[in-house]
Amino acid sequence: MTFSFSDRLVLLFDCWSVHSPTGLALSVLVILLLSVLYEVVKMGKAKVLRRALLAVPPTFSQDTLLGPNEGDSGDGGGGDSEDSGGQEREAMQGRWFRYHVGQTLLHVVQVVVGYTLMLAVMSYNAWIFLGVVAGSALGYFVVYPLLCVGYGAVASHPIQ
Repeated sequence: MTFSFSDRLVLLFDCWSVHSPTGLALSVLVILLLSVLYEVVKMGKAKVLRRALLAVPPTFSQDTLLGPNEGDSGDGGGGDSEDSGGQEREAMQGRWFRYHVGQTLLHVVQVVVGYTLMLAVMSYNAWIFLGVVAGSALGYFVVYPLLCVGYGAVASHPIQ
């Protein structure tokens, strides 16, 4: 299999059959937009991860997020401080869980779009390949500066 510059191809599904230069141009545009979407989702995942790390103070350990220590027998004193600590831990767990679910959903979208682009490139059409490359470059160029917005506000956070 070699790359070719043909305007006749079947892309991803039998119903997506291209028979003209106009159809090829529209197909390349769709693939280009999918590549941009891939970059947007990738940067979105990075933003969600940053927010998740900022939502949990650096003093909280992973064990605190995962659940209460079952091995602790407790000393029986300071009931109010234990209750407020438990409420704070539950709030942290809730925030962490919401960010984790959001990042998981973004990951699934990224994988689906990525494999779709891979299958499109496997049509071995050079125009489609160039559309994927151009879309990836355009998406990265447009979206990357948005990742840096607000970076100065978190410069003092120890996790970066």
